Amino acid sequence: MKYKVITWGCQMNVHDSEVISGMLEKMGYVPAEGIKDADILVLNTCSVRETAEQKVYGRLGQLKPLKQNKPNMIIAITGCMIQQPHVVDFIKDKYPFVDIIFGIHNVSKLPQLIENVNYSNYTIVETVENETWLEEGLPYLREDNIKAWVTITYGCNNFCTYCIVPYVRGRERSRRPVDIINEVKSLAEKGIKEINLLGQNVNSYGKDLLDEKITFAQLLYELNKIKGVERIRFTTSHPKDLSNELIFAMRDLEKVCEHIHLPIQAGSNKILKLMNRNYTREHYLELIQKLREEIPEIAISTDIIVGFPGETEEDFLDTLDIVQKVQYDQAFMFMYSKRKGTPAAEMDNQVEEEVKKDRLERLMKLQDSISAKKNEQMKDKIVEVLVEGYSKKDKGKLTGRTRTNKIVNFKGSESLIGQLVRVKIVEPHTFSLFGELYNIQGG
Repeated sequence: MKYKVITWGCQMNVHDSEVISGMLEKMGYVPAEGIKDADILVLNTCSVRETAEQKVYGRLGQLKPLKQNKPNMIIAITGCMIQQPHVVDFIKDKYPFVDIIFGIHNVSKLPQLIENVNYSNYTIVETVENETWLEEGLPYLREDNIKAWVTITYGCNNFCTYCIVPYVRGRERSRRPVDIINEVKSLAEKGIKEINLLGQNVNSYGKDLLDEKITFAQLLYELNKIKGVERIRFTTSHPKDLSNELIFAMRDLEKVCEHIHLPIQAGSNKILKLMNRNYTREHYLELIQKLREEIPEIAISTDIIVGFPGETEEDFLDTLDIVQKVQYDQAFMFMYSKRKGTPAAEMDNQVEEEVKKDRLERLMKLQDSISAKKNEQMKDKIVEVLVEGYSKKDKGKLTGRTRTNKIVNFKGSESLIGQLVRVKIVEPHTFSLFGELYNIQGG
């Protein structure tokens, strides 16, 4: 029996898919090369933007003839979309050939749900709105044998007015430090070199652990002690919870990489307030200054939304201004998209699509020029690269990342995959760097 898991969305979804794959393999399933070969197909969905949901509906439409030709094939759907009751009703009505609809808090019940399909003539639905406990010990099938994502928190307490996450993933819940430490130790024993700690807001880790007093910075100190782990990264940091303690930990811990993803979302205080971000542009700039004072080589990336309801040209110029001031290494930039069930979707003064497109283009042009300039400054530098494999665009080159999270492509042998090597940057590009292996003896 063969399985296939298709994943949309963020790294949290990728993590969930690793658990789903691990459970299916424990049941005796093996990976299928393609959808048509699968005996069970699991769609792991995203609801951050409407376009993501439309992709899922499009894929479901394509699956109808496959299901007709292969009636014993099990089609299951999970992910953030399924945490919205109106989506579940829509799928049951429009796509009745779907066998299982299960929520992100019900992943551990998947084997039972698959068993129940054999005794049911209708779509099985298993969802809960909000899980208050965390289940440890579920099997994983890691996609990578060099790097691994390790979830430290689930859910979110911030309720940004544009974001659906707190409504679909629930309130913030921190894993116990002993469980995180044991998982990382296990990964290190399997040869994993880099871990990336994952959460909607890693900075607030531990605040809900009433019986264990621990901060995110203190967790980093514990993980830094684990032998075998070479690098530690984390995402995502919320500016309102970025403490001096965490900045000092990043400065002092040799395994914590010199990179932080710190979403600004908007440069206007008016828009930040409407977004319920709970910080000002002035406070954000103070954090940037502090980070660069303590960690001079740090690379900073961010998320930015343009065209939020009520955003004027003056507000947008404030965003351009903060991008110019901060000089981000990288930015993920999006046009605001309505999400049903969020406060922003009901706000007045929605910005016209053409205006949003124009602003996004202007923002991308500015950021691309900054990214190119930042990378140009890397020319002739010697950097440490964790070799991840062959480049997707050029199979004749290896690819990896610097400690500052910049992609480096270079020529080298397959034996270097999984190793830390030194590379001299010889040809910077806007989104990546090309280098040459650096021989310590010969230069």
